[in-house]
Formats: sequence, structure tokens, C-alpha cells
Amino acid sequence: MIKVADTAKNQVSKLMIGGGFNPKDDYIRVGVKSGGCSGLSYELNFDKNKEDDDKVFEHNGIKIVVDKKSFLYLIGTTLEYSGGLNGKGFVFKNPNASRTCGCGESFSL
Repeated sequence: MIKVADTAKNQVSKLMIGGGFNPKDDYIRVGVKSGGCSGLSYELNFDKNKEDDDKVFEHNGIKIVVDKKSFLYLIGTTLEYSGGLNGKGFVFKNPNASRTCGCGESFSL
């Protein structure tokens, strides 16, 4: 399962509405791709559709879809949001990552 912290929920809802998405019906699409300074990097988008092979979760009122391949890297991850002057934006707290880069946007296992 992938969880959404309260701080991320509020920001996701605002961004979805601003982008023409409905937080009650549409999805956050979370994925992993090759790249970044640690080997793998996170992807985060909004989507109105789910694919047949997607894993679907709902946590804290937010619907999340993840492709099967990415899900293996993201089991147990929590999506958080860090704002303020020194904030990074969305942050993935991934218990599977053995190493992360300083910006928090890439990781390795």
C-alpha cells in the first residue's frame, strides 16, 4: 500500500482542482523510472484513468494508481509534502530505499 500524509493530501487536492482534476474521482499516478543521481527516480502525475495492470489504493481520501513494476519498489511508501521557505515539495518516504539523494527525488535499493 502507498499512503498519503495529511500535508500531502491538502496539497494534492489543491493541485488536482487547479489542474482540472477531481480528487474524489481522479487519481494520483505514482511510478518509478531509471535515472536520477541514485539510480531510480520517482514520478508523480494526475490521471483520470487507470490501466488494467495498475494497483489501485485509496488512503486519506486520495486515490492512487501504480503500475505493477513500480509497485515493487514502492510498497509501504508514504507521500508527504514539505512546504515553507526550505520546503522540498512532495517527498517520498520509502522504507525500501537503501540510499537516497540529497534532493529526495531519487533512490536506490
